[in-house]
Amino acid sequence: MLNEEEKRFMEYWEANRLKEKKVMKQFLIGLPIGALFGLPIILMLFSGKFWYKRADMEAVSRLNPLVLIVAVFLIIIFMAIFYKQHQWDMKEQQYLEIKSRQQSDETKL
Repeated sequence: MLNEEEKRFMEYWEANRLKEKKVMKQFLIGLPIGALFGLPIILMLFSGKFWYKRADMEAVSRLNPLVLIVAVFLIIIFMAIFYKQHQWDMKEQQYLEIKSRQQSDETKL
């Protein structure tokens, strides 16, 4: 038998699973997580001038700011989509496990 929480999850997931699989929705919802990975890169690069002068000189002489910005945006986008896709896969796995348990309980009766 399924408990109340599992029944609520089944109802929710059956109603929302296709909505949550859309890439644009995954991107928009996962954007803060992606920013948690990308923004520290920029902060460390710009704070380097305060604690490591040689690294700052190398960065200024060799670093193309456009490449850095594009790389950080790609990291943010990848992490946002990857994180939400992983969450979707985990919920789908949980849904399938509960559903198979529900079907096996029904066949036993």
